[in-house]
Amino acid sequence: MRFAKLVFNIAGARGVLVLVPLYFALEAIGRHDPPSVTHPEYYYGFLGVALVWQFAFFLIARDPVRFRPMMLMAIAEKFVHVAGMTTLCAAGRLTPQQLAFNLPDLVWGVLFVVAFRRTPGP
Repeated sequence: MRFAKLVFNIAGARGVLVLVPLYFALEAIGRHDPPSVTHPEYYYGFLGVALVWQFAFFLIARDPVRFRPMMLMAIAEKFVHVAGMTTLCAAGRLTPQQLAFNLPDLVWGVLFVVAFRRTPGP
């Protein structure tokens, strides 16, 4: 249970630290990695949903046994994201460097699986 608390707290903190600055980086992203974002509603929508998940990770960390079923959704969140980015890269719509930026989510997904397996059911 300690492992799950640690993993989910660190994942939530890291996620907040990575995501919040992106709210202020839309134009810089377009300059650094053209073309510019043409649908900011998708960009900010993704950020909002991703940020809410970080708070779900903090909630799971508070009581891993109680929120163990939510760990399955957290695992899915990580692996669905990685699968989507991998598919885009395979289709030539994402560079390998862009894919590499998303690979920490694969590591977190694996850590979430380990936390789930190590946390007893209620």
